[in-house]
Amino acid sequence: MEATIALEYGDPKTADAIANAVSPDNFKTPKGLTIRTERKNNRVLTEVKTEGKLATFIATIDDLLFCVSTAEKTLHTVKARRKK
Repeated sequence: MEATIALEYGDPKTADAIANAVSPDNFKTPKGLTIRTERKNNRVLTEVKTEGKLATFIATIDDLLFCVSTAEKTLHTVKARRKK
C-alpha cells in the first residue's frame, strides 16, 4: 500500500519548517514501512509505503497528520508572539 500526502502552504519558509518538523520519520521506521517527506516550493510531499497491515498504514498516516497539525499550531503561536 502506498499514499502520497500533499500539503500546500503560503510560502516556502513555512513549508520548509513543516517538512523539517516531520522529516525525522524518514529515518526511524519499522521494517516494511517507509516514509519520505520533502519540500517542493510551497508544498510538503510525504510518501508512505508499507508491506504490512492496513491498520499500520492508517495509524502511520494518522500519526503523520497529527505531527503536521502540531507543527502548524506551533508556527502559528510563534508568529503570533512575534507580532506583539
